[in-house]
Amino acid sequence: MNLSAEALRDDPDRAEQIAETLKAVAHPLRLRLVAALADGGVRVGRLALLLGVPQAIVSQQLRILRMAGLVRQAKHDGGSLYQLSDPRMQGLLRCVQGCDRP
Repeated sequence: MNLSAEALRDDPDRAEQIAETLKAVAHPLRLRLVAALADGGVRVGRLALLLGVPQAIVSQQLRILRMAGLVRQAKHDGGSLYQLSDPRMQGLLRCVQGCDRP
């Protein structure tokens, strides 16, 4: 994968794909969900407890992340675990944490 600025500038399809990923995580709760899933699979109820948010809202935000292809749902012991679809999302988390305003 070519990571140069010129490659991105000259590839509108790639720019669109990256913009869609950024849109999906450009919400405080979805960003926190991605961070919570960085270490592995977690059930919805546990995510709700970790983040202090009602389970219904967590499920709604996970649906958005699933539709964007960033999170996947895996059946496990009669329930579902949510996990990041791509381990490179951890790099995105590191990047955005370094981009916050002082």
